[in-house]
Amino acid sequence: MVVNDSDTAISTGQERVLIYHLREVIKTREAQGVAFKLRVPSLQIALGEKIALIGESGCGKSTLLDMLTFISRPSSEAAFKFRPEAGAQPIDIARHWQRGQLNALSDLRMLRLGYVMQTGGLLPYLSVRENISLSRRLLGLDLGNIELLAEALGIEKHLDKRPSQLSTGERQRVAIGRALAHEPAIVIADEPTASLDPIAAEAIMALFIEMVEALNITVIVASHAWRHVHKLGLRRLTLKTHKDSSGRMTETIVSG
Repeated sequence: MVVNDSDTAISTGQERVLIYHLREVIKTREAQGVAFKLRVPSLQIALGEKIALIGESGCGKSTLLDMLTFISRPSSEAAFKFRPEAGAQPIDIARHWQRGQLNALSDLRMLRLGYVMQTGGLLPYLSVRENISLSRRLLGLDLGNIELLAEALGIEKHLDKRPSQLSTGERQRVAIGRALAHEPAIVIADEPTASLDPIAAEAIMALFIEMVEALNITVIVASHAWRHVHKLGLRRLTLKTHKDSSGRMTETIVSG
């Protein structure tokens, strides 16, 4: 894959618009004499692409996701650009950080991103309907076709229930609905089926990928189980971790 100056990827003769273009992005942290470094030499993700971020717990998956959702500022970067739609100019995220434009990053995150947490992250005092429509209401949008979305997720009969009345799998379906309701450019899912049994996890993951494909939404799924997502056609990014000779510095490099 080749990246040209307009932040497009050229692969097998076809041009694809990049939603993310990262080059030499580094995040470091240190505590009590022990340091961790996450390094992204080069990362290009095209609009509509399906990505699996694979690595064991503690290797830096959440750190990378926090940077991709503009929550955590990189320690340094050569390039960090985000283009949520074709035809638009790429947004220089690095410049936003440098200028302290945190409100702009927050607005971008709210409007353009959806997030599926490992535990669902639903608000317990809201109904299923209210949880799913939350992102649309915060953005001042009409409620849209919440019923149709709930029907596609198989939870239409639970719309007036509270999360505590649902099974773990049903709560994850609601979380997926909330992430998709405002039709973001990208949905990021951090171990979204880790708390489910293998059969339920497979069914929900397949449904999730089917829905983002139908909406042409880019998706990044963080997981420690490659076999679980491989057959769904996701492109794999790998996080490889090693320690230096002193044992005080752990570095993870993102590749793929």
